[in-house]
Amino acid sequence: MATMNQQILLASRPEGEPTASNFKLVEAALPELKDGQVLVRNHYLSLDPYMRGRMNEGKSYAQPQPLNEVMIGGTAGEVVASKNANFAVGDQVVGMGGWQLYQLVDASQRGVLNKVDTRHVPLSAYLGAVGMPGVTAWYGLTQIIAPKAGETVVVSAASGAVGGAVGQLAKARGARAVGLAGGPDKCAYVTGELGFDACIDYKQHPDLKSLSTALKAACPGGIDGYFENVGGMILDAVMLRCNAFARMAFCGMISGYNGEPIPMLHPQLILSNRMKLEGFIVSEHMEVWPQALKELGTMVATGKLKYRETVADGLANAPEAFMGLLKGRNFGKQLVKLV
Repeated sequence: MATMNQQILLASRPEGEPTASNFKLVEAALPELKDGQVLVRNHYLSLDPYMRGRMNEGKSYAQPQPLNEVMIGGTAGEVVASKNANFAVGDQVVGMGGWQLYQLVDASQRGVLNKVDTRHVPLSAYLGAVGMPGVTAWYGLTQIIAPKAGETVVVSAASGAVGGAVGQLAKARGARAVGLAGGPDKCAYVTGELGFDACIDYKQHPDLKSLSTALKAACPGGIDGYFENVGGMILDAVMLRCNAFARMAFCGMISGYNGEPIPMLHPQLILSNRMKLEGFIVSEHMEVWPQALKELGTMVATGKLKYRETVADGLANAPEAFMGLLKGRNFGKQLVKLV
């Protein structure tokens, strides 16, 4: 059995955009297993936009990522050693193993490690469509936007792991789904493979008037629900096209992750249109995860929920892949393959 682990630590806090120098690749000895513990060989690491916020020191909804400790992150892998009766060698599991090859956990703590069934759902999907991103999409759509059949739901970052699921879940409920994505290839994927009714390439609309006009054409009946991943001009354009009593689920604001201000041009529309705006953190709603995962898992297993993955190879390439994610270079769910 392996005796050494490779890990990526947060070496320094970014000033603006993260750089490779903010990360440090190290080797560390694997300690002996104690009673109740499980050793997992991570096969996949999930890279997600929330990690950028954790790299900052300032106050947020969660504690900052400590310096000189393993970067936080979701992982999927296989149990390679166990001193816990609930886990056997060979079990496929998901957890928050972080940016490292091996994860040693006290598996007696409830929820720290969860077994998954890979007979009908691939292991990597438990970090995407049937994992945190999928549940994020499910919660924002069903619990905040709650679309009725025939209503129009708009999704920013529509080709991503969260956005792509939002549109497909909306379609399954009889709503129209309109996406915003960057580039013709991503837009073609959103409509052709994911089944959205329309997709707007925001890169072709550099100003608010142009983007708002494109949204008007794509949403002739106005916008009833909006799933927000980006902020900035896209949010302003959507607000101009919203119907009365529109609902907005605020999931992410990637346009401001490096500290940029995100002004809102027309906040008065919130009042005049009696709009509901609600931000959420999916980890604060664990009570709905079983319901969400049941629907998502069934849809993936039966081919009704499509997804795409961008996979970087090897732990050493995680920082570069993460920086690319923040710039929208990934296509679908960003993963790092560790085996």
